[in-house]
Amino acid sequence: MSDQNPYEKLGVTEDASFEEIQDAKGRLMHQHQGNQQLVETVEAAYDAIIMDRLRMRQEGKIKVPERIRFPERLSQAPPSFPQAQISRSPAWLEGFLDTPSTGDILWPAVIFLLLSLLIVPNNQESILPLTLALGFGCNIYFLNRKEQKFGRSVLLTLAGLLVGVGLGSFLGTYVGGIEQLKFATVMTFVIFWLISSFLR
Repeated sequence: MSDQNPYEKLGVTEDASFEEIQDAKGRLMHQHQGNQQLVETVEAAYDAIIMDRLRMRQEGKIKVPERIRFPERLSQAPPSFPQAQISRSPAWLEGFLDTPSTGDILWPAVIFLLLSLLIVPNNQESILPLTLALGFGCNIYFLNRKEQKFGRSVLLTLAGLLVGVGLGSFLGTYVGGIEQLKFATVMTFVIFWLISSFLR
């Protein structure tokens, strides 16, 4: 075995790739792990091949593949992750705001428009509390449907009722052609629609 060249000792050809040489060394080391002399022979043959390859490379006799010489050319661009958008609104406000779908906007609009159409042409003021109560219940339903938080839905609807009636009463004094109470009710329905569509 001593007259064999290092390639023959590892059982590879002289044009074997680096991976093939490493595999042959690992296989022989595992195969002869109980025999220290053969293990040293395998290691010496491997070292001799590596040194020979290094010398040949320095002399220009081995052409190093492009993928090894210039690995940066083949490296893939790092994956681009979408940048997190920086929110300019406070966290508590983001918890209230909603990005509604078309249905979330249209269904409340239709309901509150129908309720408004019930009271504007009607001269009976007794219908106002009934339509307001229906609007109150519808608004709770639309809000509760989003996140199943009934208490929060009631509080937001109650706040909308107070804002709508207050704002409608204030603006109703400046608007002619419609009674102040009817105008306040319609304004409340507008506030209900905004709340049920854009809050949660």
